[in-house]
Amino acid sequence: MKEKYVAYVGTYTHGSSIGIHLYDVNVEEGTLCERKVIPVNNSSHLAKSLNGKYLYSIADEGVAVFAIEPDGDLTFINKVDIDGMRGCHLSTDEEGKYLFVAGYHDGKVTVVHTHRDGRLGSVLDGVFHKGLGSVGERNFRPHVSCVRPTPDNKYLCAVDNGIDQMKIYRVNRRTGRLELVDILRCQRESGPKLIKFSPDGRFAYLNYELNNTIQVYRYDGSGKNPVFELLQTESTLASHDDEAHDATSGMCLSADGKYIFCSNAGEDTVAMFKREEETGLLEKQCILPISGNYPKDLDVFPDGKHLAVVNHESNSITTFAIDYEKKLLIMKGKPMKVETPNSIIFSKCEA
Repeated sequence: MKEKYVAYVGTYTHGSSIGIHLYDVNVEEGTLCERKVIPVNNSSHLAKSLNGKYLYSIADEGVAVFAIEPDGDLTFINKVDIDGMRGCHLSTDEEGKYLFVAGYHDGKVTVVHTHRDGRLGSVLDGVFHKGLGSVGERNFRPHVSCVRPTPDNKYLCAVDNGIDQMKIYRVNRRTGRLELVDILRCQRESGPKLIKFSPDGRFAYLNYELNNTIQVYRYDGSGKNPVFELLQTESTLASHDDEAHDATSGMCLSADGKYIFCSNAGEDTVAMFKREEETGLLEKQCILPISGNYPKDLDVFPDGKHLAVVNHESNSITTFAIDYEKKLLIMKGKPMKVETPNSIIFSKCEA
């Protein structure tokens, strides 16, 4: 019996879209078929719980949580206010106790308690970043663009796109409050955007929106303080002719961890890198157009053979077959229309 999957696509809702678009996934063909839309105001980012039972979504009201039904449908559980402006990125800790929220607009990291029955509880802590950025268009102030725990669950990484830093916190397990441990200072005007970790937890990958690069770090959390050692810097762009109008945006790893993909807005391309598992280093395979405008997010299909890209400005999703041997992305059918998509995540069905 074939395994069944769905895809959830979070969207902005200032136009005709009303929330999370639910798609049935044809894994073999690398295509999506829309089933329904679940209303959520400005569902700009989605994250699944570690046990796969719940889907969290950014919302105007704060954060919403849904139960994932056996067929992939969503049942609303509750929403909580995060005592700040609308967030932009979500993640959960490795024990399923906390939901972390990144605040781009107010430069805030928020910790929300998660109950065992899926309900979101109270806000346990909220820390506003301080500091001065160097880019006028970003108002010279903090913009937290990503929050993600380290794989050993010892620290929380908060990437700040506005002040070119990644702040590293320890979560007090008794109170749920954040304690600043260290700061990774990035190149000025680089605009760090997202951090992802290798499946074995030994390497971290950080992409940069303003200088259009991806960096490889060796991560070691075994000592008293976390260590991030820079190993490599690679450009994500095919051309450097108009870098001022390009912005590295999304980033994902294939399920087996052997490849990393980055999307580039402006240039409207996807870069594919092969990842050396022992050293963590990247080898560029291709950088190809995605037949859409402003690719905000992307994800590899569960079979590892196809790629889906959500294109914010062209109101579309484009899917591709990945030819790893020939280093190519081959488009599958026409772009699918969906207004202002911003986030995509695949999920396995139980039924």
